[in-house]
Amino acid sequence: MTFDSFFDYCSSKKGVQETFPFDETTLVFKVGGKMFALTDTEEFISINLKCDPEKAIELRERFMAIQPGYHMSKKHWNTVQLHSDVDDKLLFELIDHSYQLIVDSLPKKVRNEIEMG
Repeated sequence: MTFDSFFDYCSSKKGVQETFPFDETTLVFKVGGKMFALTDTEEFISINLKCDPEKAIELRERFMAIQPGYHMSKKHWNTVQLHSDVDDKLLFELIDHSYQLIVDSLPKKVRNEIEMG
C-alpha cells in the first residue's frame, strides 16, 4: 500500500475529516469527530486502526505485522506494519472495519448526517 492509496481510500469515506491533532506529521482520519486511522506522513511504515477486541487478538495471532496499537489502547487498536505479511486487500478490509466501528458507535443523529452526506 502506498501513502496515496491509503490517503485516497480513507478520504473517500463519507463524513471523513483529515486532521493533525498531535503534530505536523501524524495524519489522523476521523469520522464524527472520532479517530479511525492514523499514520506518520514522513515515515509511512505503519497504520494504526481501531479493531474489535476479539478480532484484534485473532489478527495478532495470525499476522506478524499486526501488533497492539502503538501509543494507543492496546485492547481497541492495532498497529499494522506495511510491506509485510498483510496484503493490501486485508489492509483495505481493516480500514473498513475501523471506520465502521466508529460510525456504529456514533449517535443515530450523527450517523444519519454522515449518511446523508
